[in-house]
Amino acid sequence: MRVIARDGSAETEIARSRFRCTVARVADVGAAQDVIDRVRRAGPDATHHCTALRIGDPGTGDLTARSSDDGEPSGTAGVPMLEVLTRRGLTDVVAVVSRWFGGTKLGAGGLVRAYSGALTAALDAVGELRRVRHRELLLAVGHDRAGRLEHDLRHSPYRLCDVTHGTDVTLTVAVAETDTGAFADWLAEHTGGDVEALDTGPRDLYLP
Repeated sequence: MRVIARDGSAETEIARSRFRCTVARVADVGAAQDVIDRVRRAGPDATHHCTALRIGDPGTGDLTARSSDDGEPSGTAGVPMLEVLTRRGLTDVVAVVSRWFGGTKLGAGGLVRAYSGALTAALDAVGELRRVRHRELLLAVGHDRAGRLEHDLRHSPYRLCDVTHGTDVTLTVAVAETDTGAFADWLAEHTGGDVEALDTGPRDLYLP
């Protein structure tokens, strides 16, 4: 899955109408609605606030997709915005395009180009990342072995996320779900097979 790299906005002007697109990364529909409400409050004088959102669950593959024309002719604003998000394969994102009418009607085709273009400009400005589902694994080893294992992990294909010192040293490693079998082999090779990985559940990482 792909996500936006950061929240942001971009503004375009067409035939004296201003189109300001705000995009934000969100975890659920409730968070998306909060963003929409915030944009509406920030621009009460806008003629329209048209929206599109896509929110995915990497665990189940479920996807929620919604759009709104907010008073523009049906299919000229929210739907083309949603099509932009779909073509780019983006999830966990809400987009709001606020329009200030400039006095010139754009026609259906012009509105489609204006709203999709405003969103495209905003997405180009904020950039994109990959959302990759990992498993978070905990490795507990004695202090006498921790330094070597930490060194090996830092020079491996796997991501060492944290090191906690206590009675033992606990190393937290994020391993892509597709690589868990290979990691088990790697761990056995580098520890003699006497260190077990405790799987604490899924963890999403956002990668270039």
